[in-house]
Amino acid sequence: MTGKIKGIYKVVKEREMEIGNPTDVRHVAHIGMDHSSTIEPSWMNEFKIGSDNTAKPTDMKFSWKVVALMLFLFHSRNRFCLAEESDSGSASTLPKGQESCAGIFLRYNFLSREKEYPRLKNATAQSWAFNSSVTILNMGTTELKAWKIFIRFQYNEILVSADGAVLTNSADFPAPVGNGTYLAGYPQTDLETSIDTANDLEKIQAKIKLKGTQFGLRSPKNPMPRTLRLANDGYRCPSPTHRGSSMYLCCVKDSKLKANKTTKFLPRQKGDLLIAYDVTQAYVNNYLVEITIENKHALGRLDHWNLTWEWTRGEFIDKLKGAYVRELDVSDCLNGKAGNYYDGMDFSSVLNCQKRPILFDLPPTKANDTQMGKIPYCCRNGTILPTTMDGTKSKSVFQMQVYKLPPDLNRTVIYPPQKWKIVGVLNPDYKCGSPIRVDPTKFPDPAGLEAVKPAIASWQIVCNISRPTKGNFRCCVTFSAYYNKSVIPCDTCACGCQDELKCNPSKQAMLLPAEALLVPFNNRSKKAIAWATIHHFKIPKPLPCGDNCGVSVHWHVSSVYKQGWAARMTLFNWRRLNFENWFTALQFKKAGSGFQKMYSFNATLLSKLNNTIFVQGIEGMNYLIGLTNGSNPDKDPAVPGKLQSVVTFKKKAGLDIAKGYGFPSKVFFNGEECAIPSRIPISSVVRFSVNLSTLFVCKIASFLLIQHLN
Repeated sequence: MTGKIKGIYKVVKEREMEIGNPTDVRHVAHIGMDHSSTIEPSWMNEFKIGSDNTAKPTDMKFSWKVVALMLFLFHSRNRFCLAEESDSGSASTLPKGQESCAGIFLRYNFLSREKEYPRLKNATAQSWAFNSSVTILNMGTTELKAWKIFIRFQYNEILVSADGAVLTNSADFPAPVGNGTYLAGYPQTDLETSIDTANDLEKIQAKIKLKGTQFGLRSPKNPMPRTLRLANDGYRCPSPTHRGSSMYLCCVKDSKLKANKTTKFLPRQKGDLLIAYDVTQAYVNNYLVEITIENKHALGRLDHWNLTWEWTRGEFIDKLKGAYVRELDVSDCLNGKAGNYYDGMDFSSVLNCQKRPILFDLPPTKANDTQMGKIPYCCRNGTILPTTMDGTKSKSVFQMQVYKLPPDLNRTVIYPPQKWKIVGVLNPDYKCGSPIRVDPTKFPDPAGLEAVKPAIASWQIVCNISRPTKGNFRCCVTFSAYYNKSVIPCDTCACGCQDELKCNPSKQAMLLPAEALLVPFNNRSKKAIAWATIHHFKIPKPLPCGDNCGVSVHWHVSSVYKQGWAARMTLFNWRRLNFENWFTALQFKKAGSGFQKMYSFNATLLSKLNNTIFVQGIEGMNYLIGLTNGSNPDKDPAVPGKLQSVVTFKKKAGLDIAKGYGFPSKVFFNGEECAIPSRIPISSVVRFSVNLSTLFVCKIASFLLIQHLN
């Protein structure tokens, strides 16, 4: 009790002693609130109500105490009544001061943690299992569509599960999130407003239960994230407020941004690769969907694509047209819920029941097959070209029939699969987001009339190209020039290292003679050592590892003349796989705009794309064959596939080609960015002139010293 309450309590006790019938405070509260009570102690005469409804105090000595007591009891009872009558809604659970939030309220609560095995003495290496929750509550007047949040963790966390959300990068659990992660809502993707739902928490609020592992904290500390925010466009979020094991904030609409036209669904997003999931027919327990994969990047590409996702509600694929599955596996249906529910179905005709099916494109020979083909834009052997190369081959389409399970047996209850991934052969690395509901796609009327037929429901999956990190490239570049005899090879382990016990992955790659470029990197050691011995280069022990890249692009600056300069580009294929309709893209820091002509390939300068030179093979040279055995496999190494062309440039004022401007800063092969060497050839003329100058200065100094001594 506070001091004021204790004083009131003392007065009550004193008055109880006067009437000789002690009661507790609850009885006094009853007396004070019920005028029909027969109990009327003498101290109640201090404040009587006369017949004229006026107060007639008989003794004002304790009147202020009585009034204070009555106000306290009345206020307390009203509070108790309000607590009983109010709904167990958000207002009673919000932190103090957040009731005024007029936007999206976010709260992170750390719940518990415990030590994991093994138990270590080193606190930074000890792992802890933690549980936490995140609440997203729409307290504004605008519906929040396809909500997503960002949590910046800071203790090398590994997220094991997220009940109520999915990772937006389509990664699988467990997922390392030590540098932060984006989470999107699933299955509840949208948060309606309190006004439209009469404060229905199930529709305006989403809760995520997080479970994971973290490192580097001692027991007393609270392992809270560094920050938390809403990741949807058009919202401003302040820094969160920290209160012990909780952090919260209120994100509001950005008044500086123009409000978009209000639609039922989100507008379609832009990206490097767009996947459309359009439901064209819907029944009680199954639906027909058309999936479109469309390339929107000028340098993006896919060859022999493989597409996969994760069914989250027990769905399975019954039929396919325009694509096929890698495995005809129905065991999950026969041994699971689908087999119990569809007990009369013939599962021998079902294509796939896996939770993570893998689909691929059909070969051109199936294009006119009435059972598997007859779908526009299908059956191209998994090749999706950029629009800069061929706009008619920039997308793939296929259809499939999907069966559902309870409780989703309704025509309108459709959930798209999650965790979309698509990969190709030596192609860019695409990272796909979660499906977002968009306005239904409008298809041409099947009757051929000037009418459109909208899809029943449409979702969009946006995939963007991620730049390879060190050691994860799949192609690389080598440099050489007419003014230096050595070739600078690809960086050590540019595309990863398989066996680091026999070589050094951290040493710089050794310089090579030109003829070594025709030898696989596993057989270059003798040539590299001989070249280093001749030119007195340092030979590291153990020798550096190879680059292990499937394709290498060699760039040789061949000459510089008055009007311009020339180079030679060579493609090497170190894989057994052949590349049909290949392309290469070159970007220079300053010299690219001076491009004139490429003689053996088709080349175009894309001035709006950072002056990129887009190169593709002409008929007869658009096929880069794979690695083949030598004439004598016992003695001769394998021979790579090779194509070559000369390219010329105009000389631009102020650009010294010998100082590095003649080498590309970025090189792409079939959309995949290649690893660039960390150094460029140095002019031996410059090095010789420096040595000659030094020698001349030394001779003058020696002459003056001799004269002085004489």
